[in-house]
Amino acid sequence: MKLSELGRLDLNLLVALEALLEERSVSRAAERLFITQSAMSKTLGRLRDLFDDPLFVRSGAVMVPTPRAEQLAERLPEVLQAVQSMVQPQEFDPGTYEGEINLLVQGHMGAWFVPPLVQLLQERAPRLRLNTVSGDQAFEDKLADGTLDLVFQIERLSYPSELDLTTLGIAEPVILARKAHPLAGRATGVEELAQYPMVSLLSTDIANARFYEGASSELLEYERQYPPQYHTDDLQTALQILRTTDCVFPAPPMFTTQFDLDRYVVALPVAGLEELSIRYVAVRHRRVLGSPVHDWMYTLVLELVDSFRQGLGLPDLKTLRSELELAY
Repeated sequence: MKLSELGRLDLNLLVALEALLEERSVSRAAERLFITQSAMSKTLGRLRDLFDDPLFVRSGAVMVPTPRAEQLAERLPEVLQAVQSMVQPQEFDPGTYEGEINLLVQGHMGAWFVPPLVQLLQERAPRLRLNTVSGDQAFEDKLADGTLDLVFQIERLSYPSELDLTTLGIAEPVILARKAHPLAGRATGVEELAQYPMVSLLSTDIANARFYEGASSELLEYERQYPPQYHTDDLQTALQILRTTDCVFPAPPMFTTQFDLDRYVVALPVAGLEELSIRYVAVRHRRVLGSPVHDWMYTLVLELVDSFRQGLGLPDLKTLRSELELAY
């Protein structure tokens, strides 16, 4: 049967055929399907036309299946079960799930975010395989084609309309330098800061980040005039450069505490930084909304972030999002 012909097939005919094969009676099959005997007789006629076979012949008071009907009886339950499994809600059990999830966790976020996530997965989804990357310029396309499942990053200037964003946090950026840096401990402006090369993580593209408030801030002017001189995609390399040179490093405020950098790194007091804020967001494609495994992972991430925020004495995500809606 061609696909065009299959499109005209009424699935109810196969359901009726199964009832007829099991009941061997038009009246009993009709009762089982809650239709009239006349309607079932018409359905049997349509089945005979469809398969070009009488399907049943009467032998006394019993309907006896033809060889063609017996052949159909062998495969019909499997076919109907397959159709039923396709249309019923998809079930997801994290304890037995053996698929994989692909995440993009931007730059420094991965160092605090991924280890506790793995710990939770070991407890709740021990067979799930987790793959993470720290940066990808084509992440929008990869979310669309399923190569990536979720992205966690500093909010960018713009996103395609088919991507769904959830705020995970908001913070003021800082400029980090080693404790013995010439600018440490005194007020700094753009001209002084520009005398020292900047190192940046390739996965943390500040130039494409969305900043809130203070559009004429010193930091934005600094970023426009003096782009980073040294780039690396490895966090430990960036930190080692910071420890051993006079390079400066734009970063979020939690950076020093989450990596225990207070012993050798300080935040430079740069004019205008207090005017700025950046958001951390979870990004997913709208095609996965309603997918049990994606919804479960998304909920797990929000639980993890709420736990992290609680440890810092910050409001939960629901409260944060309500406050942001009022502010913007």
